[in-house]
Amino acid sequence: MAHPISAFQAAYISIEVLIALVSVPGNILVIWAVKMNQALRDATFCFIVSLAVADVAVGALVIPLAIIINIGPQTEFYTCLMVACPVLILTESSILALLAIAVDRYLRVKIPVRYKSMVTPQRAAVAIACCWIVSFLVGLTPMFGWNNLNKMQRTQELNGSHTEFVITCQFETVISMEYMVYFNFFVWVLPPLLLMLLIYLEVFNLIRKQLNKKVSSSSNDPQKYYGKELKIAKSLALVLFLFALSWLPLHVLNCITLFCPSCQTPHILTYIAIFLTHGNSAMNPIVYAFRIKKFRTAFLQIWNQYFCCKTNKNATSTTTAETGN
Repeated sequence: MAHPISAFQAAYISIEVLIALVSVPGNILVIWAVKMNQALRDATFCFIVSLAVADVAVGALVIPLAIIINIGPQTEFYTCLMVACPVLILTESSILALLAIAVDRYLRVKIPVRYKSMVTPQRAAVAIACCWIVSFLVGLTPMFGWNNLNKMQRTQELNGSHTEFVITCQFETVISMEYMVYFNFFVWVLPPLLLMLLIYLEVFNLIRKQLNKKVSSSSNDPQKYYGKELKIAKSLALVLFLFALSWLPLHVLNCITLFCPSCQTPHILTYIAIFLTHGNSAMNPIVYAFRIKKFRTAFLQIWNQYFCCKTNKNATSTTTAETGN
């Protein structure tokens, strides 16, 4: 029998739904902008699309599943595990997309002349496919056995229970904290974040060296190129910073849970950390809109062409035809 939803759960669900309503349309707009704007077709923006796809899935899939887990339905163990794993897949996909973006920006400033011949659309597509394959392998590792099933079965046996093995579906009930800390965080989250930090530091160092070198040059083309790269690198570094800021608190709480079992973490901190991780999916389109001119132009173009009839003749004629019908 389903338990009634408490006022706290209702507030939690409302905030999650609000995040989803911002995240899904915003990231669909990012994908739409890249699709319709030829200026957004290079490798960097392909990786940004991969990141946006993961963010759409967070809003459309992970948040609804998180709401289900928060309600705590009675399910079989592996059913609950299937509900818990998508967030692990999409988190890893986002990290690898950010890593690919960082490497791409590094290559653009390190080898600008050979960049286009090295980073082709086909190679970018292969890199994106590899990122998703690795993400599924990392995120589905609990399904392959690294989970809490044996521990829960031993607990049931000690309690002398011989009833059908049904659990209250909660994330920490099925997902091993050893997996979350030692494998997920220490191998697949923290090292890529540190690597990206080093890459962006080197990118900024290379750009500033080039800008200083070209100050006295009569040609302003290199100055313009590296100036543009600096602006885009700052924007993408901000995306990385927001990702780290959003995800590290939850991983720190996981470390506390594993290394200090007696420590009582306030539930409100856990919920804030969860909101940060989900809210990160809504942040990126806002960063693109305010920081990257190509995206801002594409967003305005979509708005004018499809939503603001007064500023587009085609939209106006379409509206007139619909009114006539």
